[in-house]
Amino acid sequence: MSTRFGFPGATADRENACYTIVGAPLDVSTTFQPGTRFGPRRVRRYAETFDDYDRRTDSRFTDLAVHDDGDLDAWDDAPEFLSFLGGELSDVVNEDTVPLLLGGEHTVSVAGVRAVDPDVFVCLDAHLDLRTEYAGNEYSHATTTRHALDVADRVVVIGARTGTEAEWKRAAESDVTVVPPEDAGEWTFDSDGGKSVYLSVDIDAADPGFAPGAGTTEPFGLTPREMRAVVRRVAPVATGFDVVEVNDRDDGQAAALAGKLLREFVYTHAASRRENE
Repeated sequence: MSTRFGFPGATADRENACYTIVGAPLDVSTTFQPGTRFGPRRVRRYAETFDDYDRRTDSRFTDLAVHDDGDLDAWDDAPEFLSFLGGELSDVVNEDTVPLLLGGEHTVSVAGVRAVDPDVFVCLDAHLDLRTEYAGNEYSHATTTRHALDVADRVVVIGARTGTEAEWKRAAESDVTVVPPEDAGEWTFDSDGGKSVYLSVDIDAADPGFAPGAGTTEPFGLTPREMRAVVRRVAPVATGFDVVEVNDRDDGQAAALAGKLLREFVYTHAASRRENE
C-alpha cells in the first residue's frame, strides 16, 4: 500500500517519468535516536520552500520529469520488507527510470543496490557500516555497506570517521575505499570507464551541527557544500540514488539538506543526460 505525499515539483506521471521517488519509512534497527519513519515526509515538507529554477544548470525541476510514487508501508521484518521494496524499485528500473529512494533507515539502501545492480556503491556516511551484524541483527543499518559488497564490485565511503577495529580492517581491503572528511573536498571520482554507480547519502555524513536530525550523529563531519560537491561529481554516472536516516529530532535542518541534495542529484544528472544526447 502506498501513501502519497508529493515531493514539491515532482509533477510527472509515472509513465512519462525519467526519475521516480519512492519513500521507504523503515525504522526498526536505529540504535540511538529512532524516528526515520518520519524521514520521507519531512524531506518533502522542508523542500516546499525551494525555488523551481536552478541557475547553474538553467533548468526547472518541474521540467525534469520527476514522479513521486509516495511512501510504501513498512513493517518490522526487515528482510521481508527489503524484498518487497526491491521488487518495487526493480519495476522502476525496468521502466528505464532512475529510482530516487527516500529513507527510512540506511538498511533500505540494500534494496536499492539490489534493484540497480551497480558496479560501484558510493556512499556518504559517518560510519563504515561494514559489520556482518549488530546486536545479532544481520540487517541492521550498521551492515549496509557490507551488504552492498554482495552486489557491487567495490565501494567508496566518503566522510567515514568511525567504525570498529574489524570494520577498519575490512575497509583496508582492495574493494573498499574510505575518503575521510578532511579529504572529501579534494576527492575526485574515477568511474573506471563508465561503470554503473549507485549513490547513497546517509545524512549523518554531515556534521551534526548542520544536520542534527539523524539517528547516530558523529562530530567532525562534512559540510553541506562538501556533500553537494560529491553529489555533483557522481550524479552524471549514477543509475540510482537515495538519501536516508533523516528523523524528526531537529527543526528541519537534516530534512532540508536531504531534499536539497536530492534536487542537486536530479539537476546534475538531467544536465549530463542533455549534454550526451
